Amino acid sequence: MAATETRRIAFQGDPGAYGHQACAEARPDLEALPCATFEEVFAAVRDGAADLGMIAVENTTYGRVADVHQLLPESGLHVVDEAFVRVRINLMAPRGASLADVRRVRAMGILLGQARGFIHDHGLETLNWSDNAAAAREVARLNDPTEGALASEIAARIYGLDILARDIEDNDSNTTRFLIMARDADLSRRGDLGMITSFVFRVRNIPAALYKAMGGFATNGVNMTKLESYMVGGAFTATQFYAEVEGHPNDRNLQLAFAELGYFTDSLKVMGVYPQARKRHV
Repeated sequence: MAATETRRIAFQGDPGAYGHQACAEARPDLEALPCATFEEVFAAVRDGAADLGMIAVENTTYGRVADVHQLLPESGLHVVDEAFVRVRINLMAPRGASLADVRRVRAMGILLGQARGFIHDHGLETLNWSDNAAAAREVARLNDPTEGALASEIAARIYGLDILARDIEDNDSNTTRFLIMARDADLSRRGDLGMITSFVFRVRNIPAALYKAMGGFATNGVNMTKLESYMVGGAFTATQFYAEVEGHPNDRNLQLAFAELGYFTDSLKVMGVYPQARKRHV
């Protein structure tokens, strides 16, 4: 009998990144595949090296992850699920070090900004690093008790570091939302807590186009949970919108809202249809 083929889920970052934690929590049956960039995550899924991709899109403290919404429409993939990860920030250092030894910590700027209070209170210098797990790996390589990293508990375990302080984030509800991407869309599901439909659109260059485009969602009772704009093509006049609404494209009210949206847009692309995660309602 042939061996069962390993199924994988790709994430951005080194082993031990918070994306790795998201994979372990949301898809524990899949092998996590680290990728250097979001583009490499998308390519891994498109090419079949991975079955799914885990993409960070926003954090409750820091806001949206830069550039991701511009990359999603061009990825060629579909959103099939969402996952919420409670980001617990840990200060780690080489084995045997104490908190009093540490003089400098390194992490991504995003993470450093989420632990400002602790960093200030302990008089720590900071060093902006490309990836949190990579910061932990570098601290392990240096093996210097004055050098620390801010990262996940998984990273400390992988790179053999001691955790000197746990849960040092400023906000005790600090959470990152991830989207799970796949090659094929799945419109067959109906979540117990309802569905989310994600889409991107570009309004026509006419007065009040956005206002009119949004009117169809209000009149048809569709709750829009997210609307974000960003520039495309390097032009200030070309604005694209990323939106998320509650409901399924087969729902009559959402069909009517999309029909009205179509009158005022140059382009409209559904990015994904997926069940609302339970953590969305906690």
